[in-house]
Amino acid sequence: MTPDPTPVPNGPLAGIRILEVEGIGPGPFAAMMLADLGADVIVVHRPRSGPVDGVRDQPVTDRGKRSIVLDLKSSDDREVFLALVRDADGLIEGFRPGVMERLGVGPDDCHRINPRLVYGRMTGWGQDGPLAQQAGHDLNYLALSGALWSSGLEGERPVVPPTLVGDIGGGALYLVAGLLSGFLAVARTGQGTVVDAAIYDGSAHLQNLLQSIDGHVEQGVSAQANPLVGAHWSRTYACADSGYLSVQCLEPKFYQLFLEKLDLGQDPDFVNNQFDRTAWPRLSGRLATVFAGQTLAHWVQLFDGSDACVAPVLSPREAFAHPHNAERQTWRDTDQGLQAAAAPRFSNWPAPDPRPSPHRGAHSDVIRHRLSNGSGWRD
Repeated sequence: MTPDPTPVPNGPLAGIRILEVEGIGPGPFAAMMLADLGADVIVVHRPRSGPVDGVRDQPVTDRGKRSIVLDLKSSDDREVFLALVRDADGLIEGFRPGVMERLGVGPDDCHRINPRLVYGRMTGWGQDGPLAQQAGHDLNYLALSGALWSSGLEGERPVVPPTLVGDIGGGALYLVAGLLSGFLAVARTGQGTVVDAAIYDGSAHLQNLLQSIDGHVEQGVSAQANPLVGAHWSRTYACADSGYLSVQCLEPKFYQLFLEKLDLGQDPDFVNNQFDRTAWPRLSGRLATVFAGQTLAHWVQLFDGSDACVAPVLSPREAFAHPHNAERQTWRDTDQGLQAAAAPRFSNWPAPDPRPSPHRGAHSDVIRHRLSNGSGWRD
């Protein structure tokens, strides 16, 4: 048997074993994050005879993982899956409620053979409730949870945010937090658990920050009551060369610096109306005219090194070329394309280069061989 070429991962989660059932979006991202932090992740890919629209053979979210192809509808492959469950610390699945149970690999099935398992379930609506079995996507979960309500500018419809807000922010990161909490509980009690991570719940929970800002969400007066949406000092502006500049100088001292840089520090309309919502459209229009008069490079140079809270809007490739990235190495150019490195960082583990994503089933033979001879996940 050819040795497994995949190196043993290193990092704060080294020794943690995660079994992931192939899915899309937040589940794979959560497993990738755990792999980035040093967990040993085996992703169970489903058999397929050809390419699937929109699904890459080696997605970034599979980086650092090992891959085995299993058909969970097959009794033989299901036994292989349960053999992997026996030594796993965590499991991630993203099907609708009840699917894993019907396959014979639900939480009860897995806990019978591994009571310490932390069983992570990633859905949009959650494991129960009237919408649990209903289809939905990121925007729908945000809409119903209240997270989308305050995203529009004055008099405009709510904007469609990147799927990062729901799938990743309200979904994957809450699943990771749930799994890590479960691992800590297992170390203390010896008892596993089921983590019910729903984008609906997580995106609602994220709104607690806005709830803390004068209770504007609870009042429900206007979507634009959120002071971070609609203000002339909290938005993006187009420049003369079609570049965009972000401005968000919330604190008065930073706002004053911003005005001084634009030679507006003595303009009473700007100085006296930072928090007057009735003045925001007028002041936004004035700033739009100012910023449209010069290139992005001009404004970047003007605000460079200041606390005015201004930054250019960059693409990932442009972010890679920025001096801040040159120092921190957040973006990395890899053999599989541009990728962001693992986050967060730790004092006693260097931030590693992103590990490659495997081809589907690349480790099937070696994993099956280890299970058959009783050597488990690793030699």
